[in-house]
Amino acid sequence: MALTTPVAARLDTSEQRRGQIYVALGAVAWSTAGLAQRDLSVDTVTQLGGRAVFALLALFVFVAVSERDRGVVGAFRAIGRTGLVVAALVAISSATFIIALNHTSVAHLLFLLAIAPLTAALLARVTLGELIAPRTWAAMLIALVGVTLMVSTGGGGGALGNALAIVSMLSFAGAIVITRHRREISMAPATCLSQVFVVVACLPFASPGSADRKDILLLAALGIGQIGLGLALLTVGARLIPAAQTALISLLEVVLGPLWVWIAYGEQPSAVTLLGGAIIVVGILVQTGYALPRRLGRPLEE
Repeated sequence: MALTTPVAARLDTSEQRRGQIYVALGAVAWSTAGLAQRDLSVDTVTQLGGRAVFALLALFVFVAVSERDRGVVGAFRAIGRTGLVVAALVAISSATFIIALNHTSVAHLLFLLAIAPLTAALLARVTLGELIAPRTWAAMLIALVGVTLMVSTGGGGGALGNALAIVSMLSFAGAIVITRHRREISMAPATCLSQVFVVVACLPFASPGSADRKDILLLAALGIGQIGLGLALLTVGARLIPAAQTALISLLEVVLGPLWVWIAYGEQPSAVTLLGGAIIVVGILVQTGYALPRRLGRPLEE
């Protein structure tokens, strides 16, 4: 009955708030991709492999620091087979996202990725029994309207690119749900392994010799700052809040990406894009505006 006390309620609320902040900061990290991606001169496979190498190093350091009590080896052993599944899903989501960018319009890609919150919510409901609060449904629908507006002026997408975007979305949602399910175990080592998978898959087809000093610096920034930091924050936050919230807050990436390009390169988004982004933010604020703990035995959704 401890969870029903005011002190326990405050602790649950504080934990959920920390999870929301971590996921939001992870989305901020991911949103910076456009600042560096456009200046790379290497091919797609080399981009994937190069980013993954630096992300792997950054995530390994994160695991070594955060899991120093039981040691790096113990941390990797603790994830078990479930962690290997998470690693595979994260690797698939990361790789298919980049490849999809080259085979479909950004508009189509963002729209398909915006379905991730709904997918994660349904998966968590079926597999974990997590209740989907009315406020969460409202927030997801509001965010979906915002994304629809943002991509309404975009061009069409190819079948292959759209299929890869769906795979990326499903993999991302699955990784979130599993991380939430095994929240007693840190999945940080799994995200580190995911980058090993990407490196191994890309190595035979990459052309590292084609990367100049500028490319290496940009790949390091993407790997350490965008992928490494983003995954580390997501891993911590996804353990503390329901899967639907994690995927929903991650949509901040969709809003902030065009904003950073606007600030850095002067590429002003259209009025429709700005309106859509504002609506997405409203949806996220509807979800994260306040937190009320559920009764004993129920996951936090309010």
